[in-house]
Amino acid sequence: MGHNLLMNFTVDKENNKIRVEREFAATRDRVWAAWTKSELLDQWWAPKPWKAETKAMDFSDGGFWLYAMVGPDGSKHWARADFEKIRELESFSTFDAFCDENGTVDTSFERSFWTNTFKEQSGSTIVNIEIVYKSLEDLEKIIAMGFKEGFTAGLENLDALLAS
Repeated sequence: MGHNLLMNFTVDKENNKIRVEREFAATRDRVWAAWTKSELLDQWWAPKPWKAETKAMDFSDGGFWLYAMVGPDGSKHWARADFEKIRELESFSTFDAFCDENGTVDTSFERSFWTNTFKEQSGSTIVNIEIVYKSLEDLEKIIAMGFKEGFTAGLENLDALLAS
């Protein structure tokens, strides 16, 4: 059944944006929880064989999620998401950044701004994700790093988690 789920990935170079529209075969409250609870995020956020490991999570306006992407060799790449505005079960926005293990932002990489919107329709949930970059160069750097493939793999991990 999972193959009929909506998945649109659009790169809008004129506006330095990536848009992802993705359907999940689960209710909105379950999908929301998977995106906002660290113990669930850790199970799907990273593309296999990588895994996500949360160091700190405060899901509130002004709070942040500090986590590492852990490689099969044990190497860790740190990132943080600063929560800007949360509307329970509807949407949340974050400033994303690469950082060190203490959450100090790596300024050699511009932050991106994510807005995630959750809509339930007839038993499934559609998540609309808009990621805005400061410049076309930043957007192209992320694409070249394999963002589409990695994020798509993570979303497929989420399908498996929601089905379990």
